[in-house]
Amino acid sequence: MEEKKNQSWERSAGILMPISSLPGPYGIGTLGKEAFAFLDFAREMEYSYWQVLPVGPTGYGDSPYQSFSAFAGNPYFIDLPTLIEEGLLTEEDCEEAYWGTNPMYVDYGALYVGRGEVLHKAYRNSNHKKTKEYKEFCKKNAFWLKDYAVFRAIKDAKNGQSWQEWELPLRTREPKALAKAEKELADEIDYYIFCQFKFNEQWKRVREYAAKKGISIIGDIPLYVAMDSSDVWSNYELFELDELRREINIAGVPPDLFSATGQRWGNPLYRWDVMEKDDFSWWRKRMEISAERYDVIRIDHFIGIVNYYSIPAESETAMVGEWRKGPGEKLTRVINEVVGAGRIIAEDLGIVTQPVVDLMEKNGYPGMKILEFALDCTPGNPYLPHNFKSFNSIAYIGTHDNETLCGTLDAMQEWQINKIREYFNINWQDSIPDTLIRATYRTPLHTAIFQMQDLLHLGNEARMNFPSTLGSNWQWRMEKEEYEKIEVSYYKNLAYLYGRQNKNPIAEEEEQEELTEEVEEKGK
Repeated sequence: MEEKKNQSWERSAGILMPISSLPGPYGIGTLGKEAFAFLDFAREMEYSYWQVLPVGPTGYGDSPYQSFSAFAGNPYFIDLPTLIEEGLLTEEDCEEAYWGTNPMYVDYGALYVGRGEVLHKAYRNSNHKKTKEYKEFCKKNAFWLKDYAVFRAIKDAKNGQSWQEWELPLRTREPKALAKAEKELADEIDYYIFCQFKFNEQWKRVREYAAKKGISIIGDIPLYVAMDSSDVWSNYELFELDELRREINIAGVPPDLFSATGQRWGNPLYRWDVMEKDDFSWWRKRMEISAERYDVIRIDHFIGIVNYYSIPAESETAMVGEWRKGPGEKLTRVINEVVGAGRIIAEDLGIVTQPVVDLMEKNGYPGMKILEFALDCTPGNPYLPHNFKSFNSIAYIGTHDNETLCGTLDAMQEWQINKIREYFNINWQDSIPDTLIRATYRTPLHTAIFQMQDLLHLGNEARMNFPSTLGSNWQWRMEKEEYEKIEVSYYKNLAYLYGRQNKNPIAEEEEQEELTEEVEEKGK
């Protein structure tokens, strides 16, 4: 099949940095001044993209890929200093809460308590309900907003219990039971709507600033949604559930490079036939929200759109399951209608069949090439640069699911390191991490994206996720002083040397206007 030429991508570079990993006070990265400072840094590095992990509210396990909503934003990312400036909080309110002891790691247990207490204070001090912006926000997001807020309020009232454990009338959304809950929990429901309003308000400011800097934000959306989510609770007919709302089959992948026993994600599977009957309206709305939030959307586990792995819910591992046919082009047509093919990245890692390749090529979606998968340096390895057959892919050294580059190299034996030196022509006195970063800049693929941890030469103490494990993931945070470890001029030179500089003319015009205004102000 002839590959579709994707006009939306040109040679460029970007950085992968979760919002949660940004430096700053109060336990976790936020949408405050450190997000703006990070965008300034990214622009200095000549990056055109900032890729973030999913930004939805996290639950058990703290995974951004298991969110309470496919539409909501994470209240943890609401910047508290901004709320102080708005008069909704005092510094004392924020300082009194416990945020953990180590600034290098997120303490989610502390956040669960501290953020809730502080944001409730901000809610009580706010007059947001009287504003035009709030009313417009509620109207625009009516499709999901109230269901989400009711879901969270009931969940809190039941000490975090999964909705599948609620009494049957609430579990099955019996109208009288819902009405009673909404009346009793009205204030808490309003609180959760307030949090979404403030998240949206702060996110828009960051996105607008990114645009001024000529930086596009790449958002990451999981193909599947979490079982314990407002999405499944309020749209149960779209998922493989029985009459008591118990999952029948669940999502995952069979054994692969990440796990010898496969990955049992536990997400409920879609009833694609039911979704098709109303032309995938739920997906349309999901992509509309995503398109407003991000410039480019990476669809995690894109393979599942073509063929997906179905695991019986009672199975304890992913070693038992079967492949089924997904909606394929029927869904990508809808995605393209809403978003545009030029704004999609397909995460195509795993078992890639020819139909997956065909669908990506037909739509012009770029896939992903992971350099860490190539470090065995076997000549036929498809992730080695000499085997790249298409311009239309994104080059990564590693993603959030991989070890850091230094972590990978530290665990290797001498003979493995020697093969890497030989393939990449690395002299004995040269830094292997630096050379591999340079090789990624040099790759023929149109975009190269680097994890901040790799630019900082950090080991696996900074790894974001160990797939199929719980307890120590999604925690790493950068400290502000670490910016000084990065030689910006060196990376800027690499960007120009390999044609990956930020070429956004709007940003250049903005900078010139600011400079002109500064000169005129000094003249006065």
